[in-house]
Amino acid sequence: MVLSNVEIVRALNTGAFKIKNLPSLDPSERPFNTSAVDLRLGNEITIPKSEGEPIQLDLRRGSIAKFWAKNSEKLPIRGDHPYVLEPHKFILANTLEAVDFPITGNPCYCARVEGKSSVARCGVLVHFTAPTIHAGFNGPITLEMINFGPVNFLLFPGMAICQLIIEEVKGCPADAPNQFKGQTNAAGERPPGG
Repeated sequence: MVLSNVEIVRALNTGAFKIKNLPSLDPSERPFNTSAVDLRLGNEITIPKSEGEPIQLDLRRGSIAKFWAKNSEKLPIRGDHPYVLEPHKFILANTLEAVDFPITGNPCYCARVEGKSSVARCGVLVHFTAPTIHAGFNGPITLEMINFGPVNFLLFPGMAICQLIIEEVKGCPADAPNQFKGQTNAAGERPPGG
């Protein structure tokens, strides 16, 4: 069952889950839509390396987070210095907001991150086939972005970039391993000991 804006705020106020850094908790104002909450782009872009020796990603060799940490560049963005996402360019980015969907009994919640139509109509895809934010996940949400449009697209920190659709999970799930739970950046890295 998808939560309405009113139910999202109610659940936030009772501590059923958390969305840190929301600019407002009024369900009739931004960042809320009737059945979603908009999330904003963080202030750092992770750019996979594409020059030099060809790099091969083999998921059998271990952590995706370690691979991207080693084979990408982190670039800060500012309002006066946006990132220019060129056509056919792939990057990783985080949301400014961090979420926490604890497994603490009934009800339990999960979410889906989806694109915004205003961004999609520019040809920009904000996630690839991985919209699920599982119950038990905490941290900022990584966006796998590519520009399929014909023109450059400017990425500013704080811009509304995606929307979060929150759902109630039927039954309380058992906690399960998740390599990105507690991530601190778009590569998926966790703090030491995390």
